[in-house]
Amino acid sequence: MTVDDSIRHQLAVLARRPRDRVTVFSRSRPTDWRPGQVRNPWGLLDRYFTDAAAWELIASKLEEGHELTTVQLREPPDRTGYVMMIELEAGTPLLYVKLELGAGKIFGRSFHYSEAS
Repeated sequence: MTVDDSIRHQLAVLARRPRDRVTVFSRSRPTDWRPGQVRNPWGLLDRYFTDAAAWELIASKLEEGHELTTVQLREPPDRTGYVMMIELEAGTPLLYVKLELGAGKIFGRSFHYSEAS
């Protein structure tokens, strides 16, 4: 399903605002957020992504028009997740990013290497 440009814009704007980003795990909103385990090929000082660098990558990819698909979330039920599969560098698995749009917030649900073969 194609994601509306206004939703893409909202996600990018919220991803750039530290106060509007949420990555805390809860039963009602399971999260697998592991930027510290993902190698950052552009990191000058950090070999792995920091939280801030992860959000910057997400915002940049959204603004560039990177492919964004939707999934139905199990938790919370009846909510939409937005997924990007990002190639960081040759020879490494794709980066799996899943986001959820809330009321004035963006929930980082996943940031880790894809486990799909």
